[in-house]
Formats: sequence, C-alpha cells, structure tokens
Amino acid sequence: MPRPLVATISIAAMQHNLAVVRSCVPKAKIWAVVKANAYGHGLDRSMRAFAAADGLALIELDSALHLRETGWKKPILLLEGFFDPRDLAVIAEHGLAFSVHCNEQIAMLEKTRLNSRLDVHLKMNTGMNRLGFKPRAYRAAYERLRAIPAVGSISFMTHFANAEERGHERLSVQEQYEQFQGGSADLEGQRNLSNSAAILLHPGLSTDWVRPGIMLYGGTPGNKTAQEFGLIPAMTLNSEIIQVLDIEPGEAVGYGSLFVATQPMKIGVVACGYADGYPRCAPNGTPILVEGVRTQLLGRVSMDMITVDLTPVPTARVGSIVTLWGDSLPIDEVAAAAGSVGYELMCALSLRPRIVEI
Repeated sequence: MPRPLVATISIAAMQHNLAVVRSCVPKAKIWAVVKANAYGHGLDRSMRAFAAADGLALIELDSALHLRETGWKKPILLLEGFFDPRDLAVIAEHGLAFSVHCNEQIAMLEKTRLNSRLDVHLKMNTGMNRLGFKPRAYRAAYERLRAIPAVGSISFMTHFANAEERGHERLSVQEQYEQFQGGSADLEGQRNLSNSAAILLHPGLSTDWVRPGIMLYGGTPGNKTAQEFGLIPAMTLNSEIIQVLDIEPGEAVGYGSLFVATQPMKIGVVACGYADGYPRCAPNGTPILVEGVRTQLLGRVSMDMITVDLTPVPTARVGSIVTLWGDSLPIDEVAAAAGSVGYELMCALSLRPRIVEI
C-alpha cells in the first residue's frame, strides 16, 4: 500500500470558483492563471476545470505548448513574455500571446522576421516596481511596437501591488488605476487588469480582461476568508496517524525539543513533512484536524513526519484521518500560522503525495 498521504483535487470546486469570478466581473473576459502547475493543482486538470474561461495565463513556455498539444484552442498568455529571441518562432507557431515589459524585449522583436502576427500585452509599471514601463515611457514603447511588422494586436496591462487593502496608504489601487489610465490614454487596444484581490475587492474597475489566480483554487487574497467570498477549497491534503505515544511531563517532542509536555498527554505521529510540502516553519499550535476535530501541531516539522496533540481526540488511533488543510480547515489559516500565504503551500506540494481527482 502507498504511504497514506493524499491530495484530493476537486474539479467541481475549481469550476465553482471560476463562476464566482464571472459573477464579480460579468462584463470582462477571464484569463484563468495556471502558472506553477496550476498552483499545484495540475495543468491538465486545470485545463478541464477552466474550460469556460476565455483564456489561460501562465509563465512557462513549455507548459503553454503542452496546453496546445493537449487540445486548448482558446488564447494563452505568457505573463512574463519571452526570454530569448529564438522563442518567438515557437510562440508564433502556436499562437501564444505574451507580455512585453522592457526595451530589451522590444529590441529582440525589432530584429525578428516572422510571417505570423504576434499578440502583445504591453505592461505598465504603475508603482509596484517589478516589471513594466513607467507611464512616462509607455507611449514610446507602444510606438516602437506598433512599428514592428510582426506585431499584431497590442493590449495594455498592469499589476496591482496592494489590492488586498482598500485605500492603501502608500499605493492604492485607485492611484495605480489612474496612472494606468493616464499612461494608456488614447491608445487603441484592450485593457488587461485585476488579479484575484482586485476582482473581489475592487470590482468596479473598467477592464476588458481580468487575471484571477488564487481565488480559482479556493484561497483568499484578502482579509476575509475564502468562505466569506463564496470560494470553495479545491485541494484537501489528508494523511493518517502512523503511531500513538504517551508522554510524561518534562518529555520533549521532535528535533530541537521545541515542545515540552507540562502534563501527561497522548500524541500522534502523522505521515507528512516538509518534503511533502508542509511548511517546515510551522510552529507549535498550527491547526490540524484529527478525525474532524481541531487540534494542533507539536514540535518541529520533520522531513517526513509531524506530531500532533491528541488530547482533544481521545479515541484517535493508528489509521485515524488527519487533515492538513482543505475541507473544514482553510489553507490560508494554516499558512498564516506558519507566517506564509496559501499560495506558497499550494505551489510547494511535492510529487510525493498521491493525487486523487474528484
């Protein structure tokens, strides 16, 4: 029998979450973001789950080609564009759209000779200071692109730094939106805005396309829970207890002896560790469910095992089901306890857990 660690992926949950996006921005088209192996949920699985999306967006060229080879006919957008001029022939052959965010990419495009027309998404840096042209340089970048024979349509995009908060004191969504509107004023092309947080918290922004990511998988990008946004977790990670131990006051648990018992107690060893994707930095007290009962992590996370407090679950035994995150235990809550975000836990899921699709 395989090790009892199973990640269950719900196609129905992913479809439901896509419908939530559609209800928030009914007039916009949707790029379903499937980078990083669809946030750990599986690229092929996401292609089927997001069949109703208007396009798929990701980073990895090889994954984009896989989507084409397995039958995705709708648009595909490379969010970081291309990294080598040799990629452009492949991009053109498979009809991929891509972002352009720097002068070096434009220079590569100027030197290319293609018979196909390329769909470009010109990225504006409206204050996040990651990728893109600043508003004052945006029109010049547009004009250079417009002069390239191989460039067909040009769309306009930016990325919000603080959409999780309303009226961020340093850089608000409204400030970035106004920068974007000013920098792209009078330019002909579609607008490509709004990540998950902007979709949920700023649905009034005028845009032709949105780019939901984390919300499609049932994670929250904001201060509210995913459930409060009407989202359903698409991934549930379950394991089992593989040993039950009785320990006495003064006895410690795990590497570094980070937990020391103050009274007699029963603990359970669970088949899951950081090599499976569980965060090694998760501290004592991180929430876990045993047979549906909430309890807590004890001691340091090991490569293959964690230890849990069985005090609230006196009937627990070897083989008892343990939920690391998912149904009834939001991944964002586990991530917050570990000082991280649900995005990281999803993407960190290793190849070791068995995947079951429902």
